[in-house]
Amino acid sequence: MATSNPNILVVEDDRETRTLIAKYLRNNACNVTAVSDGREMSRAMADHRVDLIILDVMLPGEDGLSLCRKVRAEAQTPIIMLTARGEDIDRIVGLEMGADDYLPKPFNPRELLARINAVLRRQTAARAASSIEGAGTLAFEGWRIDLRLRELRNPEGARVAVTSAEFDLLRTFCERPGRVLSRDSLLDLTQGRNTGSFERSIDVLVSRIRRKIEPNPADPTIIKTVRSGGYLFTPRTEVASPEAVAAPLSN
Repeated sequence: MATSNPNILVVEDDRETRTLIAKYLRNNACNVTAVSDGREMSRAMADHRVDLIILDVMLPGEDGLSLCRKVRAEAQTPIIMLTARGEDIDRIVGLEMGADDYLPKPFNPRELLARINAVLRRQTAARAASSIEGAGTLAFEGWRIDLRLRELRNPEGARVAVTSAEFDLLRTFCERPGRVLSRDSLLDLTQGRNTGSFERSIDVLVSRIRRKIEPNPADPTIIKTVRSGGYLFTPRTEVASPEAVAAPLSN
């Protein structure tokens, strides 16, 4: 599960479907509140935190599309729409109303769970990117990268020499933890397309960085190679205050 024991709100007027969804999600480490219409949905959202809403389109009273639009006007709570309609136009309207995903009935509960996980992962990644944007210093596994001074310091606080290209690549990884980045995208993010660079240069830079930050460069755990994909920066990146960076040791 992307978020530990997420609070899921199921809004579905069909009792059998509502019960099936709630039971399946509870059996898969979700906290579930199940309601049948918009009024109950509003009360549930006022009573406790909701991490994701599963919202049926065809509801008694106010329909799901209208409810989706209202939620999106006030909050960024992820929404997965459910409907018996499988037409493209209905899916497009739902997404335009602010839904994060759309699943036509009938559906396999396992697919619903997979979609919930995917939506929550995307939201977590977006929040991490938002918190990192504009930060002055980033930290991972004791290492610190000062974006203003363009310095890298090891867990002991000593400065580690890096070239400008190595710094830019490491920064790109730190700002996008847990994402597979292709060599092509890394080129665009670090060196652009007007430098005459080629994908092999990314491999060389990664090798250099690994020799400086990996416990065992021959068996890397921080920057992993993804076959036919690119590279994956595995540590969790956190925003660190500049004061937290240890001063270099003096003799």
